[in-house]
Amino acid sequence: MKRAMSVLSLLAALVVTAACGSSNGSKSAPSPNATTGPMFVTGEDAPASAVVGFNVTIDQITLNNGSSTVNALSSPEAVDFARLMGLRTLLAFNTVPQGTYNSVTFTFENAKPAPVISYVDMTTTPPSAQTLTGSFSQTTVTVPFPTGAPLVVSSNGLVGLHIDFNLRDSLATNSSGQMTGTINPIINVSAVSASAAVGQITDFTGNIVTVNTSGNSFQTQGPYGVPRTIDVNSSTQYNGSNSLGTLTANAMVSVVGTVQADGSILAGWVELITTDKAFISGRVLAVNPASGPVTSVTMWVGEELGTSGVIPVDTVQTINLSGVSNYDVCFFDNWLLSEVFNESSLVVGQRIFIGGNISGGAFTPDMVSLRRQGVFGTLVANSVSITSGNQGSFLMQNDALMSYAAGGPFTVYTGNLTDFENINGLSGLAAAGTPNLVSRGLVFKNPLNGQPLVIAGHVRVLPAGQ
Repeated sequence: MKRAMSVLSLLAALVVTAACGSSNGSKSAPSPNATTGPMFVTGEDAPASAVVGFNVTIDQITLNNGSSTVNALSSPEAVDFARLMGLRTLLAFNTVPQGTYNSVTFTFENAKPAPVISYVDMTTTPPSAQTLTGSFSQTTVTVPFPTGAPLVVSSNGLVGLHIDFNLRDSLATNSSGQMTGTINPIINVSAVSASAAVGQITDFTGNIVTVNTSGNSFQTQGPYGVPRTIDVNSSTQYNGSNSLGTLTANAMVSVVGTVQADGSILAGWVELITTDKAFISGRVLAVNPASGPVTSVTMWVGEELGTSGVIPVDTVQTINLSGVSNYDVCFFDNWLLSEVFNESSLVVGQRIFIGGNISGGAFTPDMVSLRRQGVFGTLVANSVSITSGNQGSFLMQNDALMSYAAGGPFTVYTGNLTDFENINGLSGLAAAGTPNLVSRGLVFKNPLNGQPLVIAGHVRVLPAGQ
């Protein structure tokens, strides 16, 4: 019991550092000419229950000012919005004519490829995943910016277009509550600055192509084939003893940072995940055995690099972990790790990366990394407990993996560095009733009861109706 309580104390200590920061001193690049300005596009989603994959192709994004339109997307972009629950990635960067834009028009691909919806079936043991071919009820939709807050592009500044795809309201259901595959796109847009919290890039993972130590940068190739330059400076933090000089081609890295005026990302954090050439990532659906050291996990593979011929994306796979001894936690590398995350700390609902090698048509894992993720649910009434300031906890309830694993509500811990969006901290949350929330952070296994709990770096209260 004493050891379990000490581990809980360590988990509470992680709250202090759960909110990953970003670097200062971003690069200012001149605009190509006096009539255009730089603009970036980020995406995340307001989730739907049990949906683990929502793969769509955006053919076009255009900005409208009432008299003309300009293209904000240089080429079609494949996006899995469900993976971005509580996370934010860079979708596009472009230079567009200066001006004030009042709305955005999205054009989606409906056939080549068709949208694919993947969801967890909680009626099976263990939970399984099903896929459903989707169809947009309308492939073109125009969304206005909030009143009084248009997107203003100028030559002397960087502006961002933030896309929030509301899956919860976009996926049509029948009288029994089952998804039909029809997608009625409900999208919220806003103009953001790169330095604002909602403008930050909180999830960009890929393999390194080249490293330029003299230029303080490296080139990456993302999971969807998007190349990106990552700049570093004296404020950039690395996991372990890593530095720019220790990064090598083909290594897998994860980056948190800020978009710059030339389209690169200034990294606040760089995590070297693995030097292997392959990894898979996704949510844990089952662990074997149910208690004690885990020898295998069944997981939904929502992301992969280098494994497509053996372990394709959007599939359920059981991975043998009996030979893995290397466990870590994203952006952390200290003595806490062996206590809070190891082969006995895997639990249903976690998002993990598994790195390894492909040889002879087989994937051999050699490391497991616990990843940040967003968890959706409803605030349980009267469950907010405040220790001091924003340090405390509350309960969330959902009907997907987290509540399945917890057997009901699950606990979210926060600290004084936890960011709260659309609410005035824990005190505001205590008076908010029962809104829907997305808590972003790390999911750990509670050593006292074996249930999942969340250490939150960011808590977002969704608008009424989401």
